[in-house]
Amino acid sequence: MLQVRKSDERGLANHGWLKSRHTFSFGSYYDEEHVGFGPLLVINEDRVAPGQGFGTHGHRDMEIISYVLDGALEHKDSMGNGSVLHYGDVQRMSAGTGVRHSEFNHSKTEGVHFLQIWIQPGQTGIEPGYEEKHFTPDSKTGQLRLIASSDGRDGSVLIHQDAAIYATILNGADAVTHALAAGRTAYVHVIRGSVTVNGTALAGGDALKLTNESAVTLGQAEAAEVLVLDLPY
Repeated sequence: MLQVRKSDERGLANHGWLKSRHTFSFGSYYDEEHVGFGPLLVINEDRVAPGQGFGTHGHRDMEIISYVLDGALEHKDSMGNGSVLHYGDVQRMSAGTGVRHSEFNHSKTEGVHFLQIWIQPGQTGIEPGYEEKHFTPDSKTGQLRLIASSDGRDGSVLIHQDAAIYATILNGADAVTHALAAGRTAYVHVIRGSVTVNGTALAGGDALKLTNESAVTLGQAEAAEVLVLDLPY
């Protein structure tokens, strides 16, 4: 079964310094039809004005993945980590028993554009953790590159849930297929460009839920960058 989530149907928050699109219910945006998909609870597409950001705040028992699209995202946390992330960088923060952090646009002149993904962990009360890795465009072009997994395989960041996140860049004749094991679902989020997924045409910001499917097939792409999330029911 396929269920499309169109870009302009997502929740919209405009705080001046922050413009955000919410794929699932978040903050003041609530839609009973979109309150997560299995352990996937949040995909926020955030655009932060120069020099602005999220002040220090806390999280518990959540796997938080940041995927930078444009600009420079500055991160600091109570574990002592501090860094500036750019395009191709993927950050994983396991909130566990509790962590406080801030996220700011590092630039005073340019905006920053990134995705923030929240996944419910398989167990609560773990020790907080942090990790970041860089994935080049070449590693994603014409193929599915594993960027997050439950065991950190193939150089991916480690998340505490039986889930896997793949990134790909496709264009023209490029096509990729990801097999889904029994009892698995998939969530496909189109970052930019256009692509056809299991026969369904999608554009930037669109997404597709796949249940009771044996595979995810992407093709007929035009300058597309896409995330494929392999999830448990």
